[in-house]
Amino acid sequence: MTETALAETLREKIISDPEVILEDRDLMRALIAANERAMGSNIVDLRGVAMERLEARLDRLEDTHRSVIAAAYENLAGTNQVHRAVLKMLDPTDFEGFLRNLGTEVSEILRVDSVRLVLESLHSESDPALRHLGDVLCVAEPGFINEYMRAGRSAQPRSVILRQTMPQSEAIYGEAATWIRSEALMRLDLGEGRLPGLLVMGAEDPHQFKPSQGTDLLGFFAGVFERAMRRWLS
Repeated sequence: MTETALAETLREKIISDPEVILEDRDLMRALIAANERAMGSNIVDLRGVAMERLEARLDRLEDTHRSVIAAAYENLAGTNQVHRAVLKMLDPTDFEGFLRNLGTEVSEILRVDSVRLVLESLHSESDPALRHLGDVLCVAEPGFINEYMRAGRSAQPRSVILRQTMPQSEAIYGEAATWIRSEALMRLDLGEGRLPGLLVMGAEDPHQFKPSQGTDLLGFFAGVFERAMRRWLS
């Protein structure tokens, strides 16, 4: 095929289907650049400038779209993870099994390195043996939970707090406090006439729990947990 025939065939193809060029960014950019060169350096093609700006906006929109999709998938995965943990948490038929399951299978599903249940008791100070019962249950004196969640601040703490661990975290994690770097704190309402409880999830990764993260899923998990605890304490 001669060059003239090839040019004619290409021309007919473009006329019959111009979207082939319009949808090709690189080709359109090359055509605009060629047009600018033909006009000379003293002329500014405002259409070309506008197109460049529109392309930049389109790139930003595409990046935002990908970020939104990724966040949606991450949120869905987190929801499924919490739902599986809730179902596993409700399996045990006795309190000892409930605590053991919390520190093993439930923590594995949630991908945390430590789970602690803190209960306040009037007898915790007189009986030091009650401070750490097993690997999950910790018993503290009244007021400990509020002070630990406040971390020296005067404002009343929220019901769910995500943060890096505090120096006094050894009271909860014991020897593990040397490597637990971030934590999720969930205040528990154990019913009328009972002192509050605290569910604590700890992670070695200092960025696993951050104040900027959402707390809806953990709030839901804590709500189910405190209802299960009321059943065991009744």
